[in-house]
Amino acid sequence: MLSRYYISSFFFLSTLILSFLPHSTSQTLIQNTCKTCSDEDPNVPYGFCTTSLFAAPASRCASLKGLGMISIRLTRYNLTDTRCHIKQLLLNKKLDKYVRSCLETCFELYDDALPSIKMAMKSYSNKKFYDANVQVSGVMNAATTCEDGFLERKGVVSPLSQRNNATFQLSAIVLYVINAVQISSSNSSSELC
Repeated sequence: MLSRYYISSFFFLSTLILSFLPHSTSQTLIQNTCKTCSDEDPNVPYGFCTTSLFAAPASRCASLKGLGMISIRLTRYNLTDTRCHIKQLLLNKKLDKYVRSCLETCFELYDDALPSIKMAMKSYSNKKFYDANVQVSGVMNAATTCEDGFLERKGVVSPLSQRNNATFQLSAIVLYVINAVQISSSNSSSELC
């Protein structure tokens, strides 16, 4: 009777441990990806990278290629949300004329960035990594250009600094993962020859 207890306990514990293995593997993938990304790009804090990727439910069981698509989607959601936020800010009738002008420019930049990130998703899915890289770089430039507009006039504080920074960092993560997937794909195809 006692041996049955130990056997059933053993199977229960084994099942419990095995159920956590895929999660820990994907967790390690995200942590390793973010560690290398933040080491290579000082503009991407490790904590931002891991928090962003872990926030996506599908990331818990994603491959490196899957993390690429997840990071592109996160960037797309960020662009959409930021564009909506800018639209709300523009409703304020008491905005400084210069700030309003900057916000209008930022709205256009983010509006133009949305088709670019959608094209990047398509390019990435079709393994056109160079095209995806160019499209994501355009998104990154939109965030930088938006922020720079506010900095051109002394004393003006950008109401979008955090959002522009997040867009820039998410785009940098995407670019890192695209590069890693491209290298991984090149190594896999060269091993087949």
